[in-house]
Amino acid sequence: MFVIIGWAVSMVCIFGVFIAHGGNIGVILHALPFEMITIFGAAIGAFLANNQMKVVKATAKGLGLCFKGSKYSKARYMELLALMYDILQKARKEGLMSIEKDVEDPHNSPLFQKYATVGNDHHVTEFITDYLRMMVSGNLNAHEIESLMDSEIETHHQEEHAAVAALQRLAGGLPAFGIVAAVLGVVNTMGSVGQPPAVLGGMIGSALVGTFLGILLAYGFAEPLAGLLEQKVEDGGKEFQCIKTTLLASMQGYAPQVAIEFGRKVLFSGDRPSFTELEGHVKKK
Repeated sequence: MFVIIGWAVSMVCIFGVFIAHGGNIGVILHALPFEMITIFGAAIGAFLANNQMKVVKATAKGLGLCFKGSKYSKARYMELLALMYDILQKARKEGLMSIEKDVEDPHNSPLFQKYATVGNDHHVTEFITDYLRMMVSGNLNAHEIESLMDSEIETHHQEEHAAVAALQRLAGGLPAFGIVAAVLGVVNTMGSVGQPPAVLGGMIGSALVGTFLGILLAYGFAEPLAGLLEQKVEDGGKEFQCIKTTLLASMQGYAPQVAIEFGRKVLFSGDRPSFTELEGHVKKK
């Protein structure tokens, strides 16, 4: 919703001021279809040539996420930490082998299904169960698991940022494609030198619309979407950091209620539940 509102504010301010100063909006509207096809078509072609298909698909998926609210909220993090608490508490009371069935089949695990918000998230459950499985096996110490977690989180970070980088490159190229469209318009104008000044003025104005559109599309549309997608990627990475910190605290011998406090502390302040909120949620569950 805020993306649409932001674009609406930008368009009203840009074109509203232009019209208020006596600008002829008809010149822009007349040139808009041709210049838009030139710039947008060239940008899409370059985007496809510049990225692997997996990055193209990830970018399309990411653009869809930009128009949705963030799923990473205080309520979700409380569910995640409550799930971690229950798992660690069961392992502490009954032994690590008691969670083996939950780890091997999380979709049929009462623990994971009790917290459906995160329990049905494939990436979250896979991350949790992979490292719980290593803890159950007992073959790796905390430092080795931490190094492995860091490597996986970094890989996930790079994969998710591929779409962000692709959008940023697209934003960087749009002004140049606007100049290309403007140059073509000037070439067309120079080929009509014998026309009356009014006609030539209109043709030059149409050519300059290309430069205007390239800059507008870059800094009014593509760059803001890249920035928003980057923020959403950072939110997703923070969830894995929370899981990592909680599990490592448990491996170092801290009680479950203390381990989830470690995990709570790494969350962004706007989404972080207070100690009292988390304690009350865990007890309620």
